[in-house]
Amino acid sequence: MDRKFKWLEDRTTTPDGVYRVLRAAILDGTVPPGGQLREAHIAADLGISRSPLREALTKLEEEGLIVKIPYRGAFVAEVSAQDVAEIDSIRLLVEPYAAELAFEALRGSERSRLLQTTEDLRAALEKNDIPASVDAHLGFHRLFYDLSGNGALRNLWHGWETKLRLYLSVDHQTYSDPRDLAVEHERLAAVALEGSIDEFREELAAHFQTGLSGKAEVHPRQA
Repeated sequence: MDRKFKWLEDRTTTPDGVYRVLRAAILDGTVPPGGQLREAHIAADLGISRSPLREALTKLEEEGLIVKIPYRGAFVAEVSAQDVAEIDSIRLLVEPYAAELAFEALRGSERSRLLQTTEDLRAALEKNDIPASVDAHLGFHRLFYDLSGNGALRNLWHGWETKLRLYLSVDHQTYSDPRDLAVEHERLAAVALEGSIDEFREELAAHFQTGLSGKAEVHPRQA
């Protein structure tokens, strides 16, 4: 029988090493939203005891990637298209403001950080590395909030990030050509670095257009 859980690098039976294996399995779709993480199967696949496994599961729960249900076990958290559409409807209002506040930094000392996220996104998509592409995708948008200098905006983003991470781990796999996602973010970066706030708002709205419909049966494209 094939093992579902495999070491990503050298075998590291610490809780952190187990956490990285499980996190990757969640974000690359090996264990889909709603899927159960069975301790006995994971321990057998990885050749580990229950102790580091339980610590890793606790860390995943704290991150919001799994939920533990008494007497049933641990399950990958689920996020619907409607959840993401509601988040995006707010992002469409506040993300341009965050970007406007961040423009001075982005067009100065932090310019290279924004460009690096687009390079990281393209590289991960070309390798079909879903966890890395999701990290870069979220890192791109997080930068606007982090550089805004506004704590309320940063708190909004951090409240959304786990749900967006889970949703994007599925959504990234629905692109017929993943490079389209890289191109979309390169366009957004160009506007953030050279364009007006109105142009940024229009570009962002184009990415969110289908996501804002909130149709649960369709995975909306989102920036």
